[in-house]
Amino acid sequence: MDLSKPTQENVEYMIEAIKTKLRMATGAAMQASHFTAERYEDLKDIYDMVASKERFSISEVEALVSELGRLRG
Repeated sequence: MDLSKPTQENVEYMIEAIKTKLRMATGAAMQASHFTAERYEDLKDIYDMVASKERFSISEVEALVSELGRLRG
């Protein structure tokens, strides 16, 4: 997948990948449709960070979920 372009399809892909990686129990509440390509760079930064780490502490997951909540459209 080419994530260099800020498309809604890429936003949806990244949100789903983040939810999977974080094993979010409340993943259903984090719908990809709530995010727009306008905040693409911020979302891509979070995606890159999540993809680069193997494990997350509870506080890291909470911080990431909080930041994702801030980016919702």
